[in-house]
Amino acid sequence: MKSVMDKEFKQYGRVLNLDTAQFVQTMLAKEPIKEGVIYEPSDADLEKLPLYQQMQDEVFGGMEVEFGFCSGYNEKLNAVEYHRSSEIDIAATDLVLMLGRQQDIDYGNNTYETKNVELFFVPQGTAVELYATTLHYAPCRENGAEFRCGVVLPKGTNLPLKVKPADNSGENQLLFAANKWLIGHSESGVDKDGGFIGLIGENTQL
Repeated sequence: MKSVMDKEFKQYGRVLNLDTAQFVQTMLAKEPIKEGVIYEPSDADLEKLPLYQQMQDEVFGGMEVEFGFCSGYNEKLNAVEYHRSSEIDIAATDLVLMLGRQQDIDYGNNTYETKNVELFFVPQGTAVELYATTLHYAPCRENGAEFRCGVVLPKGTNLPLKVKPADNSGENQLLFAANKWLIGHSESGVDKDGGFIGLIGENTQL
């Protein structure tokens, strides 16, 4: 496993110099997750923080953003997703990100080989920008502990699609939600919700 502080992370994103102390405190005060993984695109407590305004005004250059979180228990890849924009992840606990490159997707059949995934450790309090071409999904945490991660994206990302493309071929097969293209593993169960199964190889595990 590598660290987001290592040079190998530079092809996937960068570490941001942000004051995340209030964010970490707010996230750790939330009720523990009992099982599984939850994702909230927008959270009222986080969007009251000064960091939320800084995200809009500086990090996203004046764009409207949503400040939510992903929390729970996870040790497998299960799927990869990408957006047409960067995503900011902020570690409220130590966590691990499983990352890949959109450039390695075979768009001939919309598949991606899991052997290309790399694991990166993100220390508590660290904020990272994941570039638009970086494949990612739910974070993990070692020793079966609960992870907590802030997620900042352009407003509306990951919400249900208002219009589904009439042509369900090519990359449109991967369009799972607003500004979200997803490729799942056969073990993930995302196909039950309409997700496309196209990960080839082992379901990478921490």
